[in-house]
Amino acid sequence: MFNNIYQGRRVLVTGHTGFKGSWLCAWLLDLGTTVGGYSIGIPTDPSHFKALNLADRVECFQGDVRDKNSLQQAIDKFRPEIIFHLAAQSLVRKSYEDPILTFTTNSIGTLNLLECLRNQPSIIACVLITSDKCYENVEWVWGYRENDRLGGKDPYSASKACAELISNAYMQSFFKENGPNIATTRAGNVIGGGDWASDRIVPDCIRAWSEKKSVTARNPKATRPWQHVLEPLSGYLTLGQKLFSENSKCKNQSFNFGPLEEVNQSVGDLITEMTKYWPEAKSEVQQNIESSKPESTLLKLSCEKSHQLLEWHAVLNFSETVRMTGEWYHSFYLKKSSNNISELTCKQIETFTKIATQSNLAWTL
Repeated sequence: MFNNIYQGRRVLVTGHTGFKGSWLCAWLLDLGTTVGGYSIGIPTDPSHFKALNLADRVECFQGDVRDKNSLQQAIDKFRPEIIFHLAAQSLVRKSYEDPILTFTTNSIGTLNLLECLRNQPSIIACVLITSDKCYENVEWVWGYRENDRLGGKDPYSASKACAELISNAYMQSFFKENGPNIATTRAGNVIGGGDWASDRIVPDCIRAWSEKKSVTARNPKATRPWQHVLEPLSGYLTLGQKLFSENSKCKNQSFNFGPLEEVNQSVGDLITEMTKYWPEAKSEVQQNIESSKPESTLLKLSCEKSHQLLEWHAVLNFSETVRMTGEWYHSFYLKKSSNNISELTCKQIETFTKIATQSNLAWTL
């Protein structure tokens, strides 16, 4: 996989205790990588990170990305060759409650990491993860491309647009000729087993159904480009491979990672599909009409650039995406054994890889 780039490499994942970060750590470990992680703590209970016992398998550094000195010390000690920067305040609705935390974590945290990149010669490549919500969303029907206007009507979206602007400034000012090869990535609406964040529809469903309650959704008709967590992670790893190999076409660029077209489905459709894997689920959906915080109803990405330069595309259809998600949660609540969950997580990575191999994707070679 990935031309064996990650075998024996030292890779640091910021935000490694989060949902996406813990899946990325699990995959890297499976690839034979020496993994380090930097995080302020474990964000949820339960957590995918705990379920996989990753604290015993990853060299963990506790710290805040807003604290540059702490971050620099961790990087100096671990001496990574590749960094994946996922540490973030990742919830739109929480950004309304604490905009300062959101802006400082997502924007200044990225700035601090970029400064650290200038001071550690061991780093060859760095993939900076922002969000599809960094685009100024006018809710048009075609996908946003990497050169479309950045912006944000809420603190979270604006903070991710800021992170992109900061990253581009460093690309052009400090990393154009020298330093590590870096790039930014944009993806969103990621689902999969092990996410217990608040105000996300899949974790909200699981919490409600596990307590034999009905699901409350803010806007069941809103359409989202749902994708299983392994889809964008395969894109991040592919990009990391290209950057480590000093592919000049990818350096100082931005890349979208989105699902297949037919995976754009409504919130209501997602909930209905999820009930297939939770027999005890209450199928009715209650709409929260009291929500005063605006949300977009349509957001799509164009992934043509990733297709052309990375030879990457998504592989899972809507049913496969939801099935892998639903089966993971149902297994967790039925068995609650870390061994079983670790095995299931590894099995899902293996299954996803087999599907990608059948599609002849370059990263599977």
